[in-house]
Amino acid sequence: MKALFPHSAVTRDITVRVSVSFLPEQSEPQRGRWFWAYHVRIENGGTRAVQLVSREWSIVDARGGRHEVQGEGVVGEQPVIEPGEAFDYVSGCPLNTPSGAMDGRYHMIGADGADFAVTIPRFPLVAPVSAS
Repeated sequence: MKALFPHSAVTRDITVRVSVSFLPEQSEPQRGRWFWAYHVRIENGGTRAVQLVSREWSIVDARGGRHEVQGEGVVGEQPVIEPGEAFDYVSGCPLNTPSGAMDGRYHMIGADGADFAVTIPRFPLVAPVSAS
């Protein structure tokens, strides 16, 4: 599993794993547009259910430009993740440079009503040299 998801972080028994893929078919380097898909797996290693209620992303391009994204849930859902279960989703990120990075956090609510933040590991967005 670690080979499939090379980037991971653990917060309070919640593991966030990320893999990323450059999408040449959706990129237009000649127009200054590069696009990646990222696959996130959120695993609940605890003993109580948690609900993902919102997200915060920080996206940095190769020029140091930073873009913050906040919103409810992920991909239109606010999933409840039971103990021993996982939630997977895929999303995408465009950049106007051939490289950059993303990281962030999810805001969760535990079965006990307590809210807490879960770290999303930093992961690189790097286009192949041929796509630059």
